[in-house]
Amino acid sequence: MEPIIREAKPEDKPFIEEIARLTWGGEDYLARVFDSWVEDGNFYVLEFDRRIIGTAKLTFLPSKVGWMEGLRVHPNYRGRGFGRLLHNFIVDMGRKLAEEGRIDALEFATYFLNRESIAMAKKDGFKVLIRFLSLAAKVKDFEPVEPEPAELTMEDLTLGIIPLGWKFVHRSEEALEWLRRKAEVYEISGFKFLVEKGRATFTPLSFGLGCIRAMLPAMAWVAKERDEVFELMLPASMMEVLPGIKRLGLGLWDETDEPNVLVFRKGLRAIQG
Repeated sequence: MEPIIREAKPEDKPFIEEIARLTWGGEDYLARVFDSWVEDGNFYVLEFDRRIIGTAKLTFLPSKVGWMEGLRVHPNYRGRGFGRLLHNFIVDMGRKLAEEGRIDALEFATYFLNRESIAMAKKDGFKVLIRFLSLAAKVKDFEPVEPEPAELTMEDLTLGIIPLGWKFVHRSEEALEWLRRKAEVYEISGFKFLVEKGRATFTPLSFGLGCIRAMLPAMAWVAKERDEVFELMLPASMMEVLPGIKRLGLGLWDETDEPNVLVFRKGLRAIQG
């Protein structure tokens, strides 16, 4: 039987839940976003042996970016070229969307140890656009303090590329409106931070050890109803003060001397007619 790539359907959910349970030690978010991704569209599954063995998603982001995410292959079927098949499918879709003028580039983010995806992307002409640092903390290590809801302004967006969870948007008015729809914004002691609705990955909008220290109890307050562990996404420049960050109660999933989140980009405008 030849593998088939098709749009995901609601009845595929049990298969996706199984893949999620077997990915990242059961911490994969795929099952949690399944319903919203099916509704959003451009969410695909790979069917083989009468079962769903892989997934891939393309999401439209501001600045005419096609965001690649959710590429998964069931552990029992890895190493057989199915990941490359899904990757190629999304890249080919990106080219068609570029020809239609709907996107200008494909982008995605990945963990620094995801060597297979990194090698595959580089072979296809993707370049590292920017690097970030992801650190984790446990809610129980902080005395949670309730922050105030806040409004997001362009002046708050001091980075050229702003993380929200594991998506990254280019600073623009369009991105500001997108963040206002997708993020919760809080403020404590004059410092603002973002978090994706319903999730526990935070983006501080002020940097420096003092700022992070002030925000951590408030982040713990937001995260305590969502997860036992929360995550911060920081610019790569914060690697310079990593020892101080660790003393605040934050840690790396895997020890490294380099930023552990890579954002890749492949420009597509050159292929437009």
